[in-house]
Amino acid sequence: MSIEVQNLSKNYGTQKAVNSINFTINKGEIVGFLGPNGAGKTTTMKMLNGYINPTEGAAFINGLEVAENRIECQQNIGYLPEHNPLYLDMYVREYLIFCASIHKIDKTEVENIIEKVGLKSESHKKIKQLSKGYRQRVGLASAMIHNPDVLILDEPTTGLDPNQLIEIRALIKEVGKDKTVLFSTHILQEVEAICDRVILIHKGEIVADTLLSELKNKNLETLFKELTN
Repeated sequence: MSIEVQNLSKNYGTQKAVNSINFTINKGEIVGFLGPNGAGKTTTMKMLNGYINPTEGAAFINGLEVAENRIECQQNIGYLPEHNPLYLDMYVREYLIFCASIHKIDKTEVENIIEKVGLKSESHKKIKQLSKGYRQRVGLASAMIHNPDVLILDEPTTGLDPNQLIEIRALIKEVGKDKTVLFSTHILQEVEAICDRVILIHKGEIVADTLLSELKNKNLETLFKELTN
């Protein structure tokens, strides 16, 4: 398996942001991490990335414990944070060359990733000149440029218009064919459009983990509405 979480918890004082959760995700799966705002999605993703340490439990990437092998695990992860931090005054190609240099990979990969995520027509522009949809493409390109095994995408479709939504959804499905993708959202329809499987988290605890094909049988939509009302 590519991602494994064992009894993972994170406390902030007396608040349990994540409370002893367990799941595994295998290569080739696109899994939706679904829950209302404040459910613990971003905290879990930050622990998977090694940006914060768990209070208890462990996270593994390709069999390596993240806390003990932070750099090696991060080299195998492509991460798109919720607010997609970018250097807005840099040109798209310039920024991706910069990202390639950080990962110590040949800058010829930049042209490949520009083509893959559909940035060719915008690559000569400064990032601040781009629409929200194209900025998300730049974020995805920077997350994927080193060809990681695992993609962790935190709310990648937030704020996009309907056309941008369709494009980004298609892009995530395409790149997820040979990778492990964990995709967070608070919108059930996003999971239905993109994912093979859904993990529903609420108040730091996993309340459902099911394939989308079993969605109607488990009545997940009703459960999600009850938790978010």
